[in-house]
Amino acid sequence: MTARRASDLAVGQTFETVVVEDLKRTQIVQYAGASGDYNPLHTDEVYATKIAGYPTVFAHGMLTMGLTGQAIAGLVGAESLLRFGVRFTAQVWPGDTLTARISVVRIDTGDDGRVAELSVSTVNAEGREVVSGYAHAKLAG
Repeated sequence: MTARRASDLAVGQTFETVVVEDLKRTQIVQYAGASGDYNPLHTDEVYATKIAGYPTVFAHGMLTMGLTGQAIAGLVGAESLLRFGVRFTAQVWPGDTLTARISVVRIDTGDDGRVAELSVSTVNAEGREVVSGYAHAKLAG
């Protein structure tokens, strides 16, 4: 996605982008190393399946949030992002393809200038939401 100017956005618009295609276990382990979060639910197949009872390891919520945030930054520009928050709604598994859907809820003019309020939802290939959230971005122009 390319960063947008205020004149490019309108209430009701929705933008979609694939944030990861076929998530690899290697990417999950790399995120564990980068974040320092070595919870065995994310990195140890035997622990995740035999002890915790999950079908396999799964991605860190913050990895999914980061991928979603990257899509928002790609839409409005990282320097314009004022607020971003999410709620994790489902696990993300190895092999998942995730798509972020970003909708323009409102555009207001206030102390921060022109600000877009965005609704964010990231879904897997089956359409199941894995992250829901919001973002506010200052818009140029």
